[in-house]
Amino acid sequence: MNTTIHQAVKEKRVLELRYHGYSRIVEPHIYGKDKNGEEVIRCYQLAGGSESGERAGWKLLKMKDVVLVHLAETHFLPRPEYQPEDTVIRQVFSRL
Repeated sequence: MNTTIHQAVKEKRVLELRYHGYSRIVEPHIYGKDKNGEEVIRCYQLAGGSESGERAGWKLLKMKDVVLVHLAETHFLPRPEYQPEDTVIRQVFSRL
């Protein structure tokens, strides 16, 4: 378990990270493991790049592909469309 990701969720703090070669700024809402036992983050991306070309919106990021995680000072509020009972994440480390 990544303690920086866990802290970001618990404290509702924005993360700056690199994923698939793109810098991203995200609001992490749930952190845990999927059905295959892989660590994942369900987050809302505020800015940055992505392979899909969608610069903002809900993302499911695999931790094995995340590098250079930085905990920002900026706080956020849970998104109104946030679903705390995310069925993709089977084992929850932390959630809003």
